[in-house]
Amino acid sequence: MKPAHLLLALLVIALWGFNFVVIKVGVAEVPPLMLTALRFIFAALPAVFFVRRPRSRWTWIVAYGLSLGVIKFGMLFTAMKIGLSASLASLVLQMQAFFTLAFAVVVLGDRPSPVSLAGATTALAGLAIIASGRWNGPEALPLLLCLGAAAFWGVSNVIAKASGETDMLAFTVWACLVPPLPLIALSLWLEPHEAIRAALTSPTWLSAGAVAYLAWPVTIFGFAVWNFLIQRYSAARIAPFSLLVPVFGIASGVLVLGEPFDRIEIAGSLLIFLGLSIHVFGPLFKPAKPA
Repeated sequence: MKPAHLLLALLVIALWGFNFVVIKVGVAEVPPLMLTALRFIFAALPAVFFVRRPRSRWTWIVAYGLSLGVIKFGMLFTAMKIGLSASLASLVLQMQAFFTLAFAVVVLGDRPSPVSLAGATTALAGLAIIASGRWNGPEALPLLLCLGAAAFWGVSNVIAKASGETDMLAFTVWACLVPPLPLIALSLWLEPHEAIRAALTSPTWLSAGAVAYLAWPVTIFGFAVWNFLIQRYSAARIAPFSLLVPVFGIASGVLVLGEPFDRIEIAGSLLIFLGLSIHVFGPLFKPAKPA
């Protein structure tokens, strides 16, 4: 993997790690489904007028927009609104790496190497350690919603790869046109109208900042780079990078939200770094072939 691409992957992961703090702040100001809709409205507009439509069929664009925008983020934002902490959300969502590996094997025929599997297993052990250290007995529904979000992130990763699209910025921008209308309809159906009206007519600096951060650095830049890397390498190779998200998520939770951080989280984070290092750098150390 090229060093520049490795740095891009780490930058996206850092942005996504802090993303959970922003979501937690945002859903306190705006109902979750409406916040998700606003995220994609501002991600798509005005960018869609300056970015040429991707070559992919509309089937791929709509499928990606629905799986990622409506289902994955709708579930995630709702889970965090009804009690899931930013730190635990950043952990549970990273199950997407393993959903992606499974879906990529079944749908795309990807075959992860033994080194990649060893790295993913090591990182999963670190993820389990962190989760056990932060298990504060949340209710089942928020956890199930977040796990469902992870599954549909895996689905969207495979859709991005299967589309064959090469201009991933265009693919991401145009896919952002898909979620707003379904999300607005769901919000008007499921969420309190008074809360929606207050959020839209009297926005605060916190709500405006949350929408801006979620729309541009996280959605446009983040997913364009993420999809580019998946297309450049493979879904099975790129997905495990997301295991670093909880490291950044927990760190930002400590610094911004004042969440506790102890030796268990440190140990788990080190294992995640080790697992990712095995996954990324392990293939470089191939045994020499006999003469």
